[in-house]
Amino acid sequence: MSDSVLYELDGGLAVITINRPEAMNALDVATKVALRDTVIEAAGDPAVRAVLLTGAGERAFCVGQDLNEHLALLKRFEETGEGALRTVAEHYNPLTRALAGMPKPTVAAVGGVAAGAGASLAFACDFRILSDRAGFNTAFTGIGLTADSGASWTLPRLVGHAKATELLMLPRTVKAAEAMELGLATKVVPAEELAATARVFARELAEGPTVAYGAVKESLAYGASHSLDELLDKEDELQTLAGESEDHRIAVRAFIAKEKPKYVGR
Repeated sequence: MSDSVLYELDGGLAVITINRPEAMNALDVATKVALRDTVIEAAGDPAVRAVLLTGAGERAFCVGQDLNEHLALLKRFEETGEGALRTVAEHYNPLTRALAGMPKPTVAAVGGVAAGAGASLAFACDFRILSDRAGFNTAFTGIGLTADSGASWTLPRLVGHAKATELLMLPRTVKAAEAMELGLATKVVPAEELAATARVFARELAEGPTVAYGAVKESLAYGASHSLDELLDKEDELQTLAGESEDHRIAVRAFIAKEKPKYVGR
């Protein structure tokens, strides 16, 4: 870990905080490395049953690339051909794959602005709890770039192709209320309630049927690029996996006994 990325394991919930509030949680190289490695570690840790991703401070969840550092790296790239343009492959892609692909639920607690790669990371999570002061801005074309960190995959699936095209080509700040209307937000709460609400929401997921949640994520991702016939076979495979889980037996016994199930995550 590093000072710019904080990690807390609260029962089965991993809380990952981007901790550069003085820079609106912008992602310099050190932060990208730490965030990538922390998310990958959480994804592979069987003790982690859900992940809550947030940013320190009230102004921003994450404004994406640290442009001050990026400008210096661009200058080095012009001189040596090394540096700035490797960050998507080295940092953002493995980070997004780990965040979106982990077989456990992910929640973004978005206070303030989420821009560029910061917005993309929130979109890659399964759920987004927003402060009423929050907003999304794709930002990429505003600095002459295209989408990264999965936004051109996640955004159309959240808001539809036409709206995604608009938001990516003509970036603007989508405030919390509109984000809720568009389907970018799971829930919008007063700013002072964000941290507590997001943690309670994520803790409930961490106490749920982890194998089933992971299977749902895999099934949805598979169905996005396969035929119905292929998906039916995948659902059979994943239902068998979930059906063999200890949590399935716990849930059935609890249902018959009219009790609340206490899942173990396996």
